[in-house]
Amino acid sequence: MNALANVNLNRLAVFVAVVETGSLSAAARRLGIATTMVSAHMQRLEREVGASLLLRTTRSLRMTEAGEGFFDAARQIVADTERAIAAAAGNTAEPRGRLRVTAPVDYAERVLAPVAVALTQRHPQLQIDVLAVDRPLDLVAEQIDVAIRIGQLADSELRATRIRSFSAYVVASPSLLEGRAAPAHPGELAALPLIALTVLPQPLQCRFNADGEAEQAVRLQSVLSFNTASALRSAALAGGGMAMLPDYLVADDLAAGRLVRLLPGWHLPEGGIHALYPAAQQPPRKTRLLIETLRAQAGES
Repeated sequence: MNALANVNLNRLAVFVAVVETGSLSAAARRLGIATTMVSAHMQRLEREVGASLLLRTTRSLRMTEAGEGFFDAARQIVADTERAIAAAAGNTAEPRGRLRVTAPVDYAERVLAPVAVALTQRHPQLQIDVLAVDRPLDLVAEQIDVAIRIGQLADSELRATRIRSFSAYVVASPSLLEGRAAPAHPGELAALPLIALTVLPQPLQCRFNADGEAEQAVRLQSVLSFNTASALRSAALAGGGMAMLPDYLVADDLAAGRLVRLLPGWHLPEGGIHALYPAAQQPPRKTRLLIETLRAQAGES
């Protein structure tokens, strides 16, 4: 039988208090209970343990040999329990402190920034520090709590939580299409100038799929290229050429008519947006809150 089944763990805290304060009365004052109750707890604990733990006289109190060995273990159990309770309370309490986040520039500008504003307004004791960069950062070296990564994940020891999937759209400004017939097939895209995103593994090669159609692999030539999606979007809005951009970056532009989606019946491969954090720890409430808010903003559960 498990020895813990015979022991009331609350009495361990009483025993630790008695030893640390040096007397039953002092332990009673620390715990906020009567001295007679402390004495009763100690008597019952010794019966549960099956050994005498304290030698008590009218003038002194000291531990027995068994009590000395038992005290170290009891103190550790009490400390571990207090830490566990504090951690659990921290995960349900009001989020507070600094939350350091890194994300690609385009995602930080279009998605993360308004979410961060809403969270800090709703939770005044929370401070969010965003590092918008288009390259992976070392979470430990940079003291980062969570990293937002777009696309295929590289192998790592970090834990990953999926925030949402995204689609890439081929878009162009209405001015670019003036006097031109809109392409009806991926093979017709070569008639339009392309603005390429150079950080992609193969920025000039595309694979399109459509219901009832064979996959179409297309290779294009670029007239302009940029290394950030935000700059690519600006160039497309200026009429510099067509561009392949993630749906979250151009949704407002498409709704407002500033950009037009080409080949809406054809689809490029979907990608994923993930939140990464150290694998050795359960993410704190503020990290989970950010991830949950980003997922809710994306409409995914």
